[in-house]
Amino acid sequence: MDHPPLTPELLLNAYANGVFPMSESAEDDEVFWVDPERRGIFPLEAFHISTSLARVIRRGRFRVTFNHAFAQVMTHCANRDETWINATIINLYAQVHTLGYAQSVEIWNGDHMVGGLYGITLGAAFFGESMFSYETDASKVALSYLIAHLNRTGFTLLDTQFITPHLASLGAIEIARTQYHTRLDAALGLDADFRGLAPPTAQDVLQLRTQTS
Repeated sequence: MDHPPLTPELLLNAYANGVFPMSESAEDDEVFWVDPERRGIFPLEAFHISTSLARVIRRGRFRVTFNHAFAQVMTHCANRDETWINATIINLYAQVHTLGYAQSVEIWNGDHMVGGLYGITLGAAFFGESMFSYETDASKVALSYLIAHLNRTGFTLLDTQFITPHLASLGAIEIARTQYHTRLDAALGLDADFRGLAPPTAQDVLQLRTQTS
Protein backbone atom coordinates (compact mmCIF):
# COMPACT_ATOMS: atom_id res chain seq x y z
CA MET A 1 0.00 0.00 0.00
CA ASP A 2 1.31 3.43 -0.93
CA HIS A 3 1.89 5.84 1.92
CA PRO A 4 1.19 9.58 1.56
CA PRO A 5 4.35 11.63 1.00
CA LEU A 6 5.97 13.04 4.10
CA THR A 7 5.31 16.77 4.14
CA PRO A 8 5.46 19.43 6.85
CA GLU A 9 1.65 19.55 6.83
CA LEU A 10 1.38 15.79 7.38
CA LEU A 11 3.94 15.94 10.19
CA LEU A 12 2.19 18.77 12.02
CA ASN A 13 -1.18 17.06 11.63
CA ALA A 14 0.33 13.90 13.13
CA TYR A 15 1.62 15.82 16.17
CA ALA A 16 -1.78 17.46 16.61
CA ASN A 17 -3.18 13.93 16.88
CA GLY A 18 -0.53 12.73 19.34
CA VAL A 19 1.53 10.76 16.81
CA PHE A 20 5.19 11.20 15.89
CA PRO A 21 7.61 9.56 13.41
CA MET A 22 10.67 7.42 14.07
CA SER A 23 13.05 5.35 11.98
CA GLU A 24 14.67 2.01 12.75
CA SER A 25 18.15 3.48 12.20
CA ALA A 26 20.09 6.22 10.45
CA GLU A 27 20.62 3.89 7.48
CA ASP A 28 16.91 3.11 7.06
CA ASP A 29 15.12 5.64 4.81
CA GLU A 30 11.66 4.58 6.01
CA VAL A 31 9.76 6.03 8.97
CA PHE A 32 6.97 4.62 11.11
CA TRP A 33 4.41 6.39 13.30
CA VAL A 34 4.29 6.03 17.08
CA ASP A 35 1.45 6.65 19.55
CA PRO A 36 2.67 5.28 22.91
CA GLU A 37 0.25 3.84 25.43
CA ARG A 38 2.24 5.63 28.15
CA ARG A 39 3.54 9.13 27.48
CA GLY A 40 6.33 11.08 29.13
CA ILE A 41 5.68 14.73 29.97
CA PHE A 42 7.28 17.46 32.08
CA PRO A 43 4.84 19.26 34.36
CA LEU A 44 6.18 22.72 33.64
CA GLU A 45 5.54 23.90 37.18
CA ALA A 46 7.46 20.99 38.73
CA PHE A 47 10.84 21.09 37.00
CA HIS A 48 13.63 20.67 39.55
CA ILE A 49 16.90 22.60 39.28
CA SER A 50 19.34 21.12 41.75
CA THR A 51 21.73 23.21 43.78
CA SER A 52 24.66 21.98 41.69
CA LEU A 53 22.89 22.77 38.40
CA ALA A 54 21.93 26.21 39.68
CA ARG A 55 25.60 26.78 40.44
CA VAL A 56 26.56 25.82 36.87
CA ILE A 57 23.96 28.21 35.44
CA ARG A 58 25.00 31.03 37.77
CA ARG A 59 28.68 30.70 36.83
CA GLY A 60 27.85 31.20 33.16
CA ARG A 61 30.23 28.63 31.70
CA PHE A 62 27.78 27.93 28.90
CA ARG A 63 26.30 30.33 26.37
CA VAL A 64 22.71 29.59 25.33
CA THR A 65 21.05 30.39 22.00
CA PHE A 66 17.73 29.48 20.41
CA ASN A 67 17.27 28.57 16.75
CA HIS A 68 20.79 29.54 15.71
CA ALA A 69 21.86 26.11 14.43
CA PHE A 70 18.82 23.87 14.09
CA ALA A 71 20.25 21.45 11.53
CA GLN A 72 23.47 21.15 13.49
CA VAL A 73 21.55 20.25 16.66
CA MET A 74 19.67 17.50 14.80
CA THR A 75 22.92 16.13 13.39
CA HIS A 76 24.46 16.01 16.86
CA CYS A 77 21.36 14.32 18.29
CA ALA A 78 21.68 11.63 15.60
CA ASN A 79 25.40 11.18 16.28
CA ARG A 80 25.20 8.08 18.47
CA ASP A 81 25.56 4.33 18.06
CA GLU A 82 21.81 3.76 17.82
CA THR A 83 19.45 6.46 16.58
CA TRP A 84 15.94 6.77 15.22
CA ILE A 85 16.85 9.98 13.36
CA ASN A 86 17.52 9.31 9.68
CA ALA A 87 18.11 11.65 6.72
CA THR A 88 14.39 11.67 5.88
CA ILE A 89 13.54 12.97 9.35
CA ILE A 90 16.36 15.53 9.34
CA ASN A 91 15.25 16.95 5.99
CA LEU A 92 11.59 17.05 7.00
CA TYR A 93 12.19 18.79 10.32
CA ALA A 94 14.46 21.32 8.62
CA GLN A 95 11.49 22.29 6.44
CA VAL A 96 9.24 22.56 9.48
CA HIS A 97 11.87 24.72 11.18
CA THR A 98 11.83 27.10 8.21
CA LEU A 99 8.05 27.36 8.60
CA GLY A 100 8.49 28.33 12.27
CA TYR A 101 7.15 25.18 13.94
CA ALA A 102 10.43 23.48 14.89
CA GLN A 103 12.76 24.98 17.50
CA SER A 104 16.24 24.32 18.82
CA VAL A 105 18.19 25.21 21.93
CA GLU A 106 21.98 25.34 21.55
CA ILE A 107 24.55 25.21 24.36
CA TRP A 108 27.99 26.59 23.60
CA ASN A 109 31.34 26.52 25.35
CA GLY A 110 33.22 29.21 23.52
CA ASP A 111 32.65 28.57 19.81
CA HIS A 112 31.93 24.87 20.29
CA MET A 113 28.41 23.50 20.54
CA VAL A 114 28.47 21.10 23.48
CA GLY A 115 24.79 20.38 24.00
CA GLY A 116 21.30 21.09 22.78
CA LEU A 117 17.81 19.89 22.01
CA TYR A 118 15.08 20.36 19.44
CA GLY A 119 11.33 19.95 19.19
CA ILE A 120 8.08 20.92 17.53
CA THR A 121 5.70 23.66 18.69
CA LEU A 122 1.94 23.73 18.08
CA GLY A 123 -0.44 25.90 20.05
CA ALA A 124 0.83 25.83 23.64
CA ALA A 125 2.47 22.41 23.25
CA PHE A 126 6.19 21.74 22.88
CA PHE A 127 6.99 18.25 21.61
CA GLY A 128 10.56 17.48 22.69
CA GLU A 129 12.29 15.28 20.17
CA SER A 130 15.87 14.66 21.23
CA MET A 131 18.79 16.17 23.12
CA PHE A 132 22.55 15.66 23.23
CA SER A 133 25.41 16.55 25.52
CA TYR A 134 29.16 16.48 25.01
CA GLU A 135 29.97 18.10 28.35
CA THR A 136 28.62 17.45 31.84
CA ASP A 137 25.40 19.36 32.56
CA ALA A 138 25.06 20.76 29.02
CA SER A 139 21.78 18.97 28.28
CA LYS A 140 20.44 19.85 31.75
CA VAL A 141 21.20 23.51 31.10
CA ALA A 142 19.42 23.27 27.74
CA LEU A 143 16.35 21.79 29.40
CA SER A 144 16.41 24.40 32.15
CA TYR A 145 16.46 27.26 29.66
CA LEU A 146 13.77 25.59 27.57
CA ILE A 147 11.38 25.15 30.49
CA ALA A 148 11.97 28.69 31.73
CA HIS A 149 11.19 29.94 28.23
CA LEU A 150 8.07 27.79 27.88
CA ASN A 151 6.75 29.15 31.17
CA ARG A 152 7.45 32.73 30.07
CA THR A 153 5.77 32.35 26.68
CA GLY A 154 2.53 30.66 27.66
CA PHE A 155 3.14 26.98 26.99
CA THR A 156 1.22 24.40 29.02
CA LEU A 157 2.53 21.05 27.74
CA LEU A 158 6.07 19.70 27.36
CA ASP A 159 5.92 16.26 25.77
CA THR A 160 9.00 14.04 26.14
CA GLN A 161 7.40 11.14 24.22
CA PHE A 162 9.05 8.45 26.35
CA ILE A 163 10.48 8.67 29.85
CA THR A 164 14.01 7.76 30.92
CA PRO A 165 15.58 7.62 34.39
CA HIS A 166 17.49 10.80 33.51
CA LEU A 167 14.30 12.68 32.61
CA ALA A 168 12.48 11.25 35.62
CA SER A 169 15.24 12.55 37.91
CA LEU A 170 14.51 16.04 36.58
CA GLY A 171 10.78 15.81 37.19
CA ALA A 172 9.33 14.08 34.12
CA ILE A 173 6.36 11.81 34.73
CA GLU A 174 4.50 9.19 32.73
CA ILE A 175 0.78 9.42 32.02
CA ALA A 176 -1.76 7.30 30.16
CA ARG A 177 -2.52 7.97 26.51
CA THR A 178 -6.03 9.20 27.32
CA GLN A 179 -4.69 11.70 29.88
CA TYR A 180 -2.09 12.85 27.37
CA HIS A 181 -4.68 13.50 24.67
CA THR A 182 -6.77 15.53 27.12
CA ARG A 183 -3.75 17.72 27.91
CA LEU A 184 -2.79 17.91 24.24
CA ASP A 185 -6.26 19.02 23.14
CA ALA A 186 -6.27 21.74 25.80
CA ALA A 187 -2.81 22.97 24.76
CA LEU A 188 -3.72 23.05 21.07
CA GLY A 189 -6.61 25.37 21.91
CA LEU A 190 -4.22 27.99 23.29
CA ASP A 191 -1.78 30.40 21.66
CA ALA A 192 1.88 30.50 22.69
CA ASP A 193 4.75 32.10 20.79
CA PHE A 194 8.13 30.41 21.23
CA ARG A 195 9.85 32.97 19.02
CA GLY A 196 8.09 35.97 20.53
CA LEU A 197 10.66 36.53 23.28
CA ALA A 198 14.44 36.35 23.42
CA PRO A 199 15.93 33.39 25.29
CA PRO A 200 15.74 33.74 29.08
CA THR A 201 18.69 35.01 31.06
CA ALA A 202 20.38 32.98 33.77
CA GLN A 203 18.46 35.08 36.29
CA ASP A 204 15.17 34.13 34.58
CA VAL A 205 16.07 30.44 34.81
CA LEU A 206 17.11 30.64 38.45
CA GLN A 207 13.91 32.52 39.27
CA LEU A 208 12.06 29.47 37.93
CA ARG A 209 13.87 27.43 40.58
CA THR A 210 12.51 29.56 43.41
CA GLN A 211 9.00 29.45 41.93
CA THR A 212 8.95 25.66 41.65
CA SER A 213 10.80 24.73 44.83
